[in-house]
Amino acid sequence: MINEYQLRVLPQQAVNEATLREYIAQEKGIDARTIKHIRVLKRSIDARQRTIFINLKVRTYINELPEDDEIEYTTYNDVSSSPAVIVVGEGPGGLFAALRLIELGVKPIVIERGKDVRERKKDIAAISRTHKVNGESNYCFGEGGAGAYSDGKLYTRSKKRGNINKILNVFCQHGASTSILVDAHPHIGTDKLPRVIENMRNTIVKCGGEVHFQTKMTELLIERDTVVGVKAILLTTQQQQTFKGPVILATGHSGRDVYQYLYNQGIEMEAKSLAIGVRLEHPAELIDRIQYHNKNGRGKYLPAAEYSFVTQVDGRGVYSFCMCPGGFVIPAATGPQQIVVNGMSPSNRGSQWSNSGMVVEVHPEDIDEHHDVLSMMKFQQEIEQHCWQQGNMRQTAPAQRMVDFTKGKLSYDLPKTSYSPGLISSPLHFWLPSIISNRLKQGFLKFGQMSHGFLTNEATLIAVETRTSSPVRILRNSDTLQHVRIQGLFPCGEGAGYAGGIVSAGVDGERCANAAAEYIKATHLV
Repeated sequence: MINEYQLRVLPQQAVNEATLREYIAQEKGIDARTIKHIRVLKRSIDARQRTIFINLKVRTYINELPEDDEIEYTTYNDVSSSPAVIVVGEGPGGLFAALRLIELGVKPIVIERGKDVRERKKDIAAISRTHKVNGESNYCFGEGGAGAYSDGKLYTRSKKRGNINKILNVFCQHGASTSILVDAHPHIGTDKLPRVIENMRNTIVKCGGEVHFQTKMTELLIERDTVVGVKAILLTTQQQQTFKGPVILATGHSGRDVYQYLYNQGIEMEAKSLAIGVRLEHPAELIDRIQYHNKNGRGKYLPAAEYSFVTQVDGRGVYSFCMCPGGFVIPAATGPQQIVVNGMSPSNRGSQWSNSGMVVEVHPEDIDEHHDVLSMMKFQQEIEQHCWQQGNMRQTAPAQRMVDFTKGKLSYDLPKTSYSPGLISSPLHFWLPSIISNRLKQGFLKFGQMSHGFLTNEATLIAVETRTSSPVRILRNSDTLQHVRIQGLFPCGEGAGYAGGIVSAGVDGERCANAAAEYIKATHLV
């Protein structure tokens, strides 16, 4: 017999299957010996009151064992002799586009300007040691995209865009923990996600697809307003290469040279709103005490606490973004003379710090009444370069204590930090654009009223967080997902302005793959 229950239990009762079995047996009047297996279907933490509860949806198997697997597996067949689609970029949008193409019997040819996920790790580690950024291999460029080494959070609000469960199951099929199928805020972790990404790439190659690393697109091949392929350069040898087929363009939110190329070619785009601000880092123990309403913190059975804040200041949103409990602040620049920060957490979320982006909505009209397509990208660049100058022209990040920022005071010393290149005290309140700094100040004051203890000089503002999303949107038709004018070009994912994170980018990648496969059939390219 199989029964499903909605449970509201204490953390110590939800810690493992044995404690759950004991609770269910007592609560439901069932002989514990007859409960052969318990499968958790959904799990979330309710920390609104002083007593913390775990909300669970469980399936109990009484006198029988489950016949099905927790994971819904996808079948990938050989496509080595099939028609090809070029996928530019191997972040989540490109990866899921490639895997979906294989499902549909189409051969993906993936070109990625960065290195494979293992080699990329060496270049990332070098940033903290040398303060130099490899412009083709960093936290944003390389196999897995920005998410591979910046947290691996899988939470999305984009419920209407596609099959989120499919994305999560594909991750599990390639080695992610099945906990992501049940947690309200699923998270793989920066220490686990690279291996999963490598397994996904191995599936692509095993099925006859191609993956070309350190291969940078230099030109779209366009004939009579139709893309027929791309030109690319192999960065290790400077050899020119040509790949033929329709193109899924999934180059990520930091592909500024791609935006400049598209702009120069007259390919229709538009400036898009951004969110810009700082990384706010607290001691994890302090956030645990605040969020769990307990002076002793999270205790033995609860994970590092999360938070979420949002308010309006002068008609613009001010909010927390990409919250990383038990995590680190990382240097996420993609080129010289820029400082960009982001956040990440390992799977155990076990560091002594917690951080989040604290950002302000910025619209194109906020910076230039007569803005052009690339105005928001240029705004990003200006702030990042100014931040680099404030950081002594290294990856040393300008920083300020939280209360000092709200009072317009320079911080004479700074707390310990997870940001490995180091911090330098700087008057962020003075040099950040006023449309950002003034709203951040008011936002922090409001958040401090909402959550006692959150506004504190134990917290540090680390500048600058600019890469929350793409600064442009590459225009496409809502039905065919092709560019509004150029046939055979499928702008995809976060870099094209149609996603905001790993899962939504993966969903958009699958949608673009569906559209590209239909295009191949309709144009008789099969």
